[in-house]
Amino acid sequence: MSSSLLTNSSAMTALQTLRGISSQLATTQNRISTGMRVSTASDNAAYWSIATSMRADNAALSAVSDSLGLSAATVDTEYTALTSVVGDKTGGLTKLQALLVEAKTAGIDRVKIQADITQIQQQMKATADAATFNGVNWLSATAATGTVDLVSSFSRVGGTPTVGTITLTIANYTLYNTAGNTGILDKVSGTASIDTIDISALQDNVPADMTTLDGYIAQVTTVLNSVASAAADLGAVKNRISTNAEFVKTLMDSVDRGIGQLVDADMNAESTRLQALQTQQQLGVQALSIANQNSQSILSLFK
Repeated sequence: MSSSLLTNSSAMTALQTLRGISSQLATTQNRISTGMRVSTASDNAAYWSIATSMRADNAALSAVSDSLGLSAATVDTEYTALTSVVGDKTGGLTKLQALLVEAKTAGIDRVKIQADITQIQQQMKATADAATFNGVNWLSATAATGTVDLVSSFSRVGGTPTVGTITLTIANYTLYNTAGNTGILDKVSGTASIDTIDISALQDNVPADMTTLDGYIAQVTTVLNSVASAAADLGAVKNRISTNAEFVKTLMDSVDRGIGQLVDADMNAESTRLQALQTQQQLGVQALSIANQNSQSILSLFK
């Protein structure tokens, strides 16, 4: 093979090989430092685009998770208050019903029973007024009520995002509404609402009074069933929100794993590749040094 002072083919080949090794080494070092096999669109445009869209979806799911947490707290507050209004043998509508039945007893002091009834009425109103979370109160309203949508899910098919909601009709849970007294407890049925029942003046020997008392008992029974139904409905919504919240968290973890499979680097493979490339780089430097020394040997021919 001829030797040339102008063109050192061996050195050029060794230099080209060394450049290729250095480029691979830089790529491997970048993967190790970032932990990602695809960190920019230039690494793999298709995978980078998919991963970017999935990260955006995960951000939306995170917002849904936060919204579900807020919705859960709101529903739980209203549910707790409704359960308290339903009550038991010590208070609420259940106790009120028992007091009215007791008031049917001939010769009983209805003034004293009314004192207990008044306390129950005031307590139920206070409970409804206190059922406020983040400025939201479905049980005690001051205006006409409509519906409310609770964000429950997010999905994207192709380029079309879909936000799922749970729609609630607030009137189904409103106990007091000063805008026309349309709540469950302040709505007048017959001669009075649950909030204004007064039996202190009712007499045993007045048939109309006993008829009125029977009407109060029937009214409380009906309202008790309505409030219990509202509480059961909110309880079902509460469970649904809890289930959705767990699913969203699990889905976010699944999306994270999917992104990782697309773009994360295999650190075991990259560390092995790094050691191999470092060895190749050292050998490439030596090969280039040897190729350059071949040119120096030509000088001996001119001595």
